[in-house]
Amino acid sequence: QVQLVESGGGLVQAGGSLRLSCAASGRTFSTYVASWFRQAPGKEREFVAAVTWSGPSTDYLDSVKGRFTISRDNAKNTVYLQMNSLKPEDTAVYYCAARKYFISRNQYEYADWGQGTQVTVSS
Repeated sequence: QVQLVESGGGLVQAGGSLRLSCAASGRTFSTYVASWFRQAPGKEREFVAAVTWSGPSTDYLDSVKGRFTISRDNAKNTVYLQMNSLKPEDTAVYYCAARKYFISRNQYEYADWGQGTQVTVSS
């Protein structure tokens, strides 16, 4: 099992930036994929971005492309989500999740989740 701890959420004005971090422990991660999902009140949890630990492959939700960047620091077992040009519709609880081998946008294919961190973007 992988333990995931998110941090970096907060309140920001529209157009601002935040960087989320996800610290992973409990396994070696060379074969893992790390992803960010988000869930707004009254909505389904949705995929935001993913990165493979061992290679440069990434995937992004269309609405965040060009604004969000996912990256990883293998030495620290940490994944980051840099969020720029934030919009009120980005307001949600952001979750980090991990699975083996392949990127997936399906939340049900992830067994390991963090506790979530709140991101609120005011207009």
